[in-house]
Amino acid sequence: MFCHLRPMRRLCLEKIFPHWFPYSRALSGAEAVNALRPFYFAVHPDFFGQHPIEREVNENSLKRLSVYLENLQKPGFKSLKPTQLTFYVRETDQSSSDGQEPFSTSGFRAVKFTLHTRDLLSTVLYILNSCSLSVEHIQSLNTNVHTQPLKEAKRMPDRPIKWDKSYYSFTGFKDPDEDLEQVSRMETTLTWQRSWGIAHRCSQLHSLGRLAQQNLETLKKAKGCTIIFTDRSGMSAVGHVMLGTMDVHHHWTKLFERLPSYFDLQRRLMLLEDQISYLLGGIQVVYIEELQPVLTLEEYYSLLDVFYNRLLKNRIPFHPRSLRGLQMILNSDRYAPSLHELGHFNIPALCDPANLQWFILTKAQQARENMKRKEELKVIENELIEASTKKFSLEKLYKEPSISSMQMVDCCKRLLEQSLPYLHGMHLCVSHFYSVMQDGDLCIPWNWKNGEAIK
Repeated sequence: MFCHLRPMRRLCLEKIFPHWFPYSRALSGAEAVNALRPFYFAVHPDFFGQHPIEREVNENSLKRLSVYLENLQKPGFKSLKPTQLTFYVRETDQSSSDGQEPFSTSGFRAVKFTLHTRDLLSTVLYILNSCSLSVEHIQSLNTNVHTQPLKEAKRMPDRPIKWDKSYYSFTGFKDPDEDLEQVSRMETTLTWQRSWGIAHRCSQLHSLGRLAQQNLETLKKAKGCTIIFTDRSGMSAVGHVMLGTMDVHHHWTKLFERLPSYFDLQRRLMLLEDQISYLLGGIQVVYIEELQPVLTLEEYYSLLDVFYNRLLKNRIPFHPRSLRGLQMILNSDRYAPSLHELGHFNIPALCDPANLQWFILTKAQQARENMKRKEELKVIENELIEASTKKFSLEKLYKEPSISSMQMVDCCKRLLEQSLPYLHGMHLCVSHFYSVMQDGDLCIPWNWKNGEAIK
């Protein structure tokens, strides 16, 4: 790839780009936002309130960087003019001053670099390396990185017969290769919020397929995203593209067209989470879909913003990084903080800051113990699921998101005491009630009583 470059230049590129870079796929806009999260946290202007000159430099550079990243994602672009940027980088856990200007007494240093890259992945890597930030998390984002060269990774196609395009034009049948090609180009995950039957799911996929035929370019904006079929359209608090099953194609099209603005809001939301974490001693702000109400990205950002502004007005003196490893979720329907059995804190957005400080500090050790117990319970749960699947020769054993690990463990332990030969080859779902879904999955309540589950 770089065979015509001088040896010295080649050495520099090998230092900047990891060994898996030549075999990696392109990053999507959403993945680029996630990958640059450590960078945004290190240079965000809000952390330079007492240094107005450095704050202004970072604000202007972030604006120019945003334009550069947007242009990279525009279809058909050929090349961009070299863009020189200057940032003041805060000292963080990931930053290192090796080969860079040392940190000042104020805890930051100036970094200058020139962007002349042609894709998002190389741009992200160049920025992180220029600021001496880790790039290890990039490979986990890049899920399609090949472990061996592409030629060795090729395999024979699944379909032994390759029909000419005229066959599909004449018969009116759908060309499977076209569908596969569209899916591979989008690199998108599809999922459902509810356990709808297979007929319902096929109908939703058919609608999305029609939209892809009519406006494929618009759908390409969702490359790298998770698309979830649910009750309303928008972007979820965790960044999933939500397609309302009752909406028409026009609503879906408008949503896909707005994705770039959603990606920008998602970037600002992650920065807001990091700023809250910084003020609260390093505690991680998380959103747990199974335990929180379904919120859109806008709703969740508004909730975080209210809480953040309250923290700014009432500075709580937490020791920096003293609460690292702990987690909290933010709620709008509570007035007193609490500690969940899984180890995370439930924090009301409108709680009193003084009470919040006292509660977190007094419950921190118990929270760490609960989190450790949660991890141990998860291991036991997985072992029991595997044992139950094997004993009853189940095709699949799973649980609904609302079922906790403790409930699943209790259910599987009691199942293993039974003899249930008629479960052979079935899909068994642990839920809150008995039912049989349209696609044949059998649901049982986690607290089933002996005699009920075998009726």
